[in-house]
Amino acid sequence: MRSSEESLRALMIRAQDGDKKSYAVLLEESGKWLSRFYAQKISADAVDDLVQDTLMSVHRKLASYDSSRAFLPWLAAIARYRWVDRLRQTYKHEAKALDFDVAEEGHEDIVGAKISIDRLLNLLPEGQAEVIQYVKIQGLSIAEAGAKTGQSESLVKVNIHRGLKKLAALIESE
Repeated sequence: MRSSEESLRALMIRAQDGDKKSYAVLLEESGKWLSRFYAQKISADAVDDLVQDTLMSVHRKLASYDSSRAFLPWLAAIARYRWVDRLRQTYKHEAKALDFDVAEEGHEDIVGAKISIDRLLNLLPEGQAEVIQYVKIQGLSIAEAGAKTGQSESLVKVNIHRGLKKLAALIESE
């Protein structure tokens, strides 16, 4: 049986008030929801790690939850950010592996991942794709990306936020 929005919200409110049993149930039920959420997006062998990462984020953000708002959209937002972070880490790791180990077997998967990311970035407006490439993939600072693109630091941040949000929507639609 799947937990409802109302029951999860009630568990969260009690957990914020210090109810340890409610918190344990909330984490268990959230973990089930996250497993279903990620099962549609990533390989089965990566789901458990990503669920645990997300639950750790939920734990860190416990106090930031506004009890007057719905719980599942809050959880889904955290899940999307963790998922995009995981994609970015995977892409960065595979790009480094590609730079140094091109001759190894299985490099077709790495090239395929790079092509997929590049294809997705090409669907974004140029300013968003450019700063995501510099900051999230190449690891430049906001200031460095702004200097390279001629965008202000605040515009770089806005373009990254909007671009990642659009990327998540594009990936979810596929």
